[in-house]
Amino acid sequence: MNKNVVILISGRGSNMQSIVNANIIGAKIVAVISNRPDAGGLAWAQERGIATAVLNHRDFDNREAFDAQLQQVIDAYQPDLVVLAGFMRILTANFCLHYQNRMLNIHPSLLPSFKGLHTHQAAIDAGCKLAGCTVHFVTPELDHGPIISQGAVPILPDDSADDLAARILTVEHQLYPQAVADFVTGRLSVQDGKVINAQPTDAQNKLLAY
Repeated sequence: MNKNVVILISGRGSNMQSIVNANIIGAKIVAVISNRPDAGGLAWAQERGIATAVLNHRDFDNREAFDAQLQQVIDAYQPDLVVLAGFMRILTANFCLHYQNRMLNIHPSLLPSFKGLHTHQAAIDAGCKLAGCTVHFVTPELDHGPIISQGAVPILPDDSADDLAARILTVEHQLYPQAVADFVTGRLSVQDGKVINAQPTDAQNKLLAY
């Protein structure tokens, strides 16, 4: 039986596109929702027959009001999984707990290092030799939560933040669809704050050389 998947975006939604294009067995992408009416990913989803919705955060007085309405919009699609794909909003604790262990995020660093924004430049400035991305379950704490998978790439001597971001994005596009597939097939469970994957694959926790 297919699992309903709702994807949240704020921009072009390249990770959303990678998930849709993966044609994941057992996953039905029922909606793409954005907090920005000008998000480029909305048109891309519409062209592929996926339902879309916009809930502009600027129309709300506070974060709590926005999240409460967003929850109603999402739940109308009866989601089994909510996927944050470049959704640039800090979510309230109540919202996160409502989707506990069924909401995923991908963060462009090797968590727990470099939470928040500007992660690529932070890794370069710190003299790191590796950088990467992390897929994790969402918890009320920002860029925290049980880690599902991570991918790393080397930081090259002449890398700019944009260079590094582009290299990491290719890894994101591999890891995120795999994480969604693992969720919808029931391979993932959370025990004592850690993710257990019943059937790990080569796509998880990898170092990609470029």
